[in-house]
Amino acid sequence: MAIVKSPRCSVRRHSAAIGLSDRSVRRILHKDLNFHLYKIAIVQELSDRDMANRRISSEQLLEMLNDDGVINTFLMTDEAHFHLSGYVNKQNYRYWAPENPQQFHQRPLHSEKLTVWRGIASFGVLGPYFFEDNEGAAVTVTSEHYVAMLHNFCKPELRRRGIDLSSVWFQQDGATAHTASASMGVLREMFPQHVISRGGDVPWPAGSPDLSACDYFLWGYLKSRVFISKPRTVAELKQSIKEEIAAIPEQMTRRVMENLGVRLKQCLRNGGRHLSDILFKT
Repeated sequence: MAIVKSPRCSVRRHSAAIGLSDRSVRRILHKDLNFHLYKIAIVQELSDRDMANRRISSEQLLEMLNDDGVINTFLMTDEAHFHLSGYVNKQNYRYWAPENPQQFHQRPLHSEKLTVWRGIASFGVLGPYFFEDNEGAAVTVTSEHYVAMLHNFCKPELRRRGIDLSSVWFQQDGATAHTASASMGVLREMFPQHVISRGGDVPWPAGSPDLSACDYFLWGYLKSRVFISKPRTVAELKQSIKEEIAAIPEQMTRRVMENLGVRLKQCLRNGGRHLSDILFKT
């Protein structure tokens, strides 16, 4: 059967090859064969070394989480870009008329954006912090900018919430700005023996967004909410981000962080491979 031999081939090509209409082929696939159209998940390729590191880190993190109090002070952090044009849905741009009006929607090649840092823990979401210059334009995150964020925002915000910094386990990925000597020096001073990172007290494995609460929950959830209001300016986008973060209840972040243990155990069962049972959860 052609569809079994070439499952990635389009319905249009299959219909042309066998001489049936697209509609007939789709009906046969859905009604008669009970086939469904699935989107392929794109993930980073993992080497044997990557999988070994994921197993080692998962074992260490699970051992830490066995301490009842650790999960309450486990802070997972990351940055992400929010583009002002991010809400545009091209599928909704249609124009009904007797003749083609030859209209088009113009959007900038390089859309204005915000570079946002946030942390997520059982006690809630820390942030947002915007990496920007004096004019409010987004800047590339360097170790200098990262250190400034740690000193001027992260540390005072944790203290404002009454959280003892020495009890916090601070997690970050292996981005250059994060693991530069200046950044790591500040992190070791702020969170002594509690840095989870490449080169930290507990290693964080490369290529592991499926183990990071920022990636498996926070960014997707926020981007699904922030652009509902269709912000037209950077100021509106920034305000929308702040409002949506403030609206996230503590019960939600607590459930998200509790799910980390489930993922770490699944990673060990998978031999360090991607979490297929979670990626393709039905």
